[in-house]
Amino acid sequence: MANKIIIYTDGGARGNPGPAAIGIVIGDKKYGEAIGEATNNVAEYRALVFALKKAKSLLGVDAAKAADLEVRSDSELMVNQLNGIYKVKEEGLKPLFIEVWNAKQEFRNVSFTHVRREENKIADALVNQALDTLL
Repeated sequence: MANKIIIYTDGGARGNPGPAAIGIVIGDKKYGEAIGEATNNVAEYRALVFALKKAKSLLGVDAAKAADLEVRSDSELMVNQLNGIYKVKEEGLKPLFIEVWNAKQEFRNVSFTHVRREENKIADALVNQALDTLL
């Protein structure tokens, strides 16, 4: 039976662009950090890239190849782009989209699910805590 892992990601900026941060929840592990100046959409993608890399390092290469990940994000744009519903039009997002696409090849399966902000409270709080350290 495959190992299914649920990951919550969030990214945000105060101002758009402005000081930005990411928040990630992988099981009982929580990560939040400032990432410098970015747009909200870039921060969302950076959070996802971080989450996929962190999941691989936590699992190890062999376990990652057998793992099913469900990534839950409140970024409708990012989820729909990764699910092939929307095209990636913003030039700054294209390299991040490719980075996510490449990172997801390290796992058996990765699905992307859009959730309402209320369902992503912990990752959102991690973003805000990281942003508060900048002020």
